[in-house]
Amino acid sequence: MSGKDSLKTYREKRDFKKTAEPSGKRKSGSKKPIFVIQKHDASRLHYDFRLEVDGVLVSWAVPKGPSTDPRDKRLAVPTEDHPLEYGDFEGIIPEGEYGAGTVIVWDTGLYRNLRAEKEDDGASMQKALEEGKLEIWLEGKKISGGYALIRTRKKGDERWLLIKMKDERANARRNPVSTEPESVISGRTLEDLL
Repeated sequence: MSGKDSLKTYREKRDFKKTAEPSGKRKSGSKKPIFVIQKHDASRLHYDFRLEVDGVLVSWAVPKGPSTDPRDKRLAVPTEDHPLEYGDFEGIIPEGEYGAGTVIVWDTGLYRNLRAEKEDDGASMQKALEEGKLEIWLEGKKISGGYALIRTRKKGDERWLLIKMKDERANARRNPVSTEPESVISGRTLEDLL
């Protein structure tokens, strides 16, 4: 996850003559970091949860998608870093290509690192990733508030949990994954792309 040429794995997995996915030529990030959640119907339907860190989108596949209920602990499996341009990618990844299937931007917005704001912690995103404990505040169109991403075991274990924090934006009765299937960019659903 993020570091020198952190897009190498991303580029090696794709043939940019066959896929419309961005190749990742832009390097600079924004002043305020973004998050993106893409709904991706590949071999299995899942949600790709991405955070801008050091000029790339650090990414996890979340099979059930994010929850607004703090009681839910959602599995999040790290995937390769993606280029910033991927943040607005929607379309069909062709058969035979890595991640073949349809992709929409399910939610997006700005985020901030809550650990960096704590006087007794002050962890950068890079340090939080290394420690396996991220606490972030999302300002999305569908989900918002505090979320934690916690690695379940020692470094090298590829399982993390995405958990909604208990705050004023938590809502155990709301389920945007099932009630809000459309893209926040185009208004289309995965089925509309077929």
